[in-house]
Amino acid sequence: MKTCLVVDDSKVIRKVARHILETLDFEVAEAGDGQEALEHCQATPPDVVLLDWNMPVMSGMEFLRALGQTELPSRPKVVFCTTENGMAHIRAAIDAGADEYVMKPFDRETLENKLQLVGVA
Repeated sequence: MKTCLVVDDSKVIRKVARHILETLDFEVAEAGDGQEALEHCQATPPDVVLLDWNMPVMSGMEFLRALGQTELPSRPKVVFCTTENGMAHIRAAIDAGADEYVMKPFDRETLENKLQLVGVA
């Protein structure tokens, strides 16, 4: 079973994402900020990370940069999931190592398509 780490400071977003991912047969873990997510990835690297941009403690971009400097057996795919929709934000996320980008609010079909694009669905 594929694994996904949902990283968002909103419990509601984590719950919605978990529900969608579980219907797609993912085993889901959650983190409330980038620091929690980084620790989880170091302990148990998931197949994919669904990553929020704006979070306390460590932002999505800070997490992405830190993940890139972390030695892992295999790097998880990263799908940025955010309300930031400017081309500059999208380009910055991809340049920092994100594999794909999805806008909030998202639905099952949109998320499934993005996960297929990165090769984990």
